Amino acid sequence: MNSPTLRTKLPAVGTTVFTRMSALAVEHSAVNLGQGFPDFASDPALQQMVSDAMRAGHNQYPMMSGVPALREAIAAKVATLYGHAYDAATEITVTSGASQAVQTAILCCVHPGDEVIVIEPAYDCYLPNITLAGGVTVAVSMELGADGYSVPWHKLAAAVTARTRLIIINSPHNPTGSILRESDLQALSDIVHGTDILVLSDEVYEHMVFDGARHESVCRHADLVARSFVISSFGKTYHVTGWKVGYVAAPKALMAEFRKVHQYNVFTVNTPMQHGIANYMADPKPYLALPSFYQRKRDLFREGLAKSRFTLLPADGTYFQCVRYAAISRLDEAAFSEWLTTEIKVAAIPVSAFYSQPQESGIVRFCFAKKDETLQLALERLSSL
Repeated sequence: MNSPTLRTKLPAVGTTVFTRMSALAVEHSAVNLGQGFPDFASDPALQQMVSDAMRAGHNQYPMMSGVPALREAIAAKVATLYGHAYDAATEITVTSGASQAVQTAILCCVHPGDEVIVIEPAYDCYLPNITLAGGVTVAVSMELGADGYSVPWHKLAAAVTARTRLIIINSPHNPTGSILRESDLQALSDIVHGTDILVLSDEVYEHMVFDGARHESVCRHADLVARSFVISSFGKTYHVTGWKVGYVAAPKALMAEFRKVHQYNVFTVNTPMQHGIANYMADPKPYLALPSFYQRKRDLFREGLAKSRFTLLPADGTYFQCVRYAAISRLDEAAFSEWLTTEIKVAAIPVSAFYSQPQESGIVRFCFAKKDETLQLALERLSSL
């Protein structure tokens, strides 16, 4: 019996590079510095708060938009850190991780034929969701200079057309570890001023900015916040990526459209985890301490890599470190990453995988959100290069 034919909606999509490299790492007993997740535990106090919420009976559907106490805690955090007051009832929605927030934001505002400007290299969930919405991706590549990666705003401005519906930005940036500065937000504001262009600001690494710099959220900028979906992730902030809890903040009119889609693609999010996180957020110290926590790991990792033949690129935010490997190999990035995993026993991710059309630059990405002993083991193996 022949199976029915199914015409794919994502013809360019296969198994993600993260899945492939993680499987390869397991197969070869490699230290996995590829996929971006911690290998250390979250705070036992947070786990206890979730357990307490379960025992208290918070196990049924919460409100579609999220537990009120959590939305209020999010609004209070944003107001304190960035100075913008969101209405917790109408302008904040709890999501099943940041990826669902990204998908829902795109689906609610991008119509067939609309253009979406994406800055590359870009996190891999953006483009498939644009395709699913019927949109057209317009890619603008970052430039790499002595100070690291930066956005060529003049090129982005030239990419804007009458069909541009949305611009996606990401800071701190995955995979490059770069951050947007105040001048970058002003350049973006100048581009969208007086238009109906919306902004999706992926800020999941908001609490991982180093060397005394501050996170330049679009929430700090009046013209941008009025047209933006701002997305963050408790998984990244509290070391619980498997919980898949995030949120989106947006003006009331945008949020009303967001929730129309949200209620049908997810409806709502894990109840006891929402209550647990809401209680945990009463103390801001865990996220306020995150920059120094990860900066120490970054510095440990960079000091070790400096003894190898890798060339370090700046790492101003996130928990990722990009490196050039031209002094080690002439393999392309995917082949080098596989060789590194199978022969040196350390997994990395090729930066070329973050482009709509692979661009070879001789750069791979490591994740340093790992225990010190994990990083030391990886550095022992990498020091031979």
